[in-house]
Amino acid sequence: MTAPLISARGMSCGYAKRVVLRGVDLALEPGEMVGVCGVNGSGKSTLLRTLSGAFPPRGGELTLNGTPSAGLTAKARAKIAAVMPQNPELGFGLSCFSMVLLGRYPHLGLLGGYGKHDQRVALEAMERTGCRHLAERTLTETSGGERARVFLARVLAQEPRVLLLDEPTSSLDPCGSTRVLDLVRDLCRDGAAALLAMHDLNLAALYCDRLVFLQQGRIAVQGLTKDVFNAQTLASVFDTELAVIPHPLAGAPQALPVPGPGSIAGDPRGDTAGNGNEPGSC
Repeated sequence: MTAPLISARGMSCGYAKRVVLRGVDLALEPGEMVGVCGVNGSGKSTLLRTLSGAFPPRGGELTLNGTPSAGLTAKARAKIAAVMPQNPELGFGLSCFSMVLLGRYPHLGLLGGYGKHDQRVALEAMERTGCRHLAERTLTETSGGERARVFLARVLAQEPRVLLLDEPTSSLDPCGSTRVLDLVRDLCRDGAAALLAMHDLNLAALYCDRLVFLQQGRIAVQGLTKDVFNAQTLASVFDTELAVIPHPLAGAPQALPVPGPGSIAGDPRGDTAGNGNEPGSC
């Protein structure tokens, strides 16, 4: 059995003087694509940043590729895991190609210069994410969706074994979202692993092998998508009623919002609108 690329045991996560998550037990194996879901402020971004080494664990154990994270240099950690933050800094005046090239930093030698190989890897990453045509543009001249592809290219240029992606589809249209997630899926099939913080529950259920649900500072539920993505779990975690049905083509579970009684014309539950005090009302 292969060793986990990332393993956390009893780990606590936080920043400044605040502890956001406690008792995190999580392992990420080669080939896995795992989604992290929860309400805003549940700790998804904090978890990813802790696993990447940006935030040191507040307690417990964290190993990257079998080595305690605390014993690794920043460059060594970056060769194992790369993170795509939700709101990355734009690097004022930096071209898109220069931003992607920064992903090669962990691989630089003592002289510290980017060579032809680094440039080739960066351009190939931009090609794979569909943003090579943006190479000469500055980041401030791109749309939110274009920037998302640029920063994903930077992650690919880093050539990590683990991709930690924070809301990678939040600024993308449906075509862009499926293209990005198809690419991540292909990378996992080639032996990488990916952990994605996701707000879009249906995309998470469609693409991810496993799901991790965060609630009230802990992992509330985790497991195979087919086992944990159900109406009971979603109602508990998100405090709202959702109907779960199979995807008509893929068969993966998908969630549909349930409107209040009388909100939709012809609703057989009655034509009296809810007063907002029903269980699960937002």
